[in-house]
Amino acid sequence: MKLQPARYRLEVRVTPRAGLLDPPGKAIYQALHALGYVEVADVRVGKAIALEIDAASEEAARARAEEMCRKLLANPVTEDFEIVHSDNAPAAGDHR
Repeated sequence: MKLQPARYRLEVRVTPRAGLLDPPGKAIYQALHALGYVEVADVRVGKAIALEIDAASEEAARARAEEMCRKLLANPVTEDFEIVHSDNAPAAGDHR
């Protein structure tokens, strides 16, 4: 009997590598300081990609997501990525 795969919700967080220029992050940093938020020490702007993957296990889903990141979702020269389980992540537009 073949087991049905489960669906796993993962979020891929892609950010510029440390030490590389991040013009959007710098612009937001400067704007926050201009608005009086001087406690902000740094801003990095990246992207979040929500994936739903059918796989035999969470480990298999993460492995596929990592493969996707290395081939398409993140530029290995300029970006880092992190894969997190997102079942408990807030929905888009939720500002908790």
